[in-house]
Amino acid sequence: MRLAVALLFSLVGTVIAQNAAGPVREEMYVTVGGIEQWVTIRGEDRSNPVVLFLHGGPGDAMSPFADAMFAGWDKEFTLVQWDQRGAGRTFGKNGPSLQGAMTVEQMVRDGVQVSEFLRQHLGKKKIILAGNSWGTILGIHMAHARPDLFHAYIGAAQLVDTQKGWSASYERVLQFARACGNEQAITELTAIGPPPWNAVKQWPVYRKWERAYQPKLVTATPAPETMSAAYASPQEREQYEAADDFSFEQFWGMTLAGPLTQVDLAKLGRDFFIPIFIFQGQEDLTALPELAKAYFDSIKAPRKEFYLVPGTGHGMSTAELNLMRKVLIEEVGPLAVEH
Repeated sequence: MRLAVALLFSLVGTVIAQNAAGPVREEMYVTVGGIEQWVTIRGEDRSNPVVLFLHGGPGDAMSPFADAMFAGWDKEFTLVQWDQRGAGRTFGKNGPSLQGAMTVEQMVRDGVQVSEFLRQHLGKKKIILAGNSWGTILGIHMAHARPDLFHAYIGAAQLVDTQKGWSASYERVLQFARACGNEQAITELTAIGPPPWNAVKQWPVYRKWERAYQPKLVTATPAPETMSAAYASPQEREQYEAADDFSFEQFWGMTLAGPLTQVDLAKLGRDFFIPIFIFQGQEDLTALPELAKAYFDSIKAPRKEFYLVPGTGHGMSTAELNLMRKVLIEEVGPLAVEH
């Protein structure tokens, strides 16, 4: 009897602690999808709404840069960074053993499990989901799979259809090259031809010129990307780069037939059961805003908003971050009030 009472008291105490107000600053490996995955939690008041960020790449963990990018956000929200399978410290912990387990479906299962962990660990009914670039693909899949876990979905640099996106971006970059009279770019781009491509050597040619023209279009101040000291050692930097390369090989593939080359979000269906907020850089050459807007216009949701951010490319700008924070506080926050 005493043991039962003690166990009950311990459980109640845990629940109270999880729901109590107060700061939270945690970092840990959590068992997700059968492997150890890196998660950090930051907030001035754990009773605030929880935002789970889904980084891009897929191998570009945001954890090293989160303190700079989201400085001050922890006043209104509890911020969670997750190094996905094959990224950052999760890759460092598991290494190439992840080969063969890098699929969109597995990443969705991982994301759902992380979300369920956060609900239990932080004592929440639901959380807010925020994706960037590749993270928008993962986020839309998660929102479809388990809407019961989320107050809302926020996407920045929303990707929709890989092949259509590549084709449209290729044509846009080639137009810029011709307008500038850049004969080298014209020659190299026409040599590989428009997508679909079937060799890994073709994609970097397009990517080189996309990256060359993207900065020429951007006028907004870039978001701060100072690396936190905890991630700045040579070993951590090397690990970050290795994860990026590994994820590219797994998700794009050497013949460009990997899981990411097959993405078409419209095939998931166009009905959502949570609010959808999308932020798109007006000058984005990777996730063209007109493609994101067409997808946005086609979906149904309890509420949906589309924000076009002037002067912003594929990388986040300070203006985009400020707008996102404003919308989170004024529009999404009230949706996340739990009783």
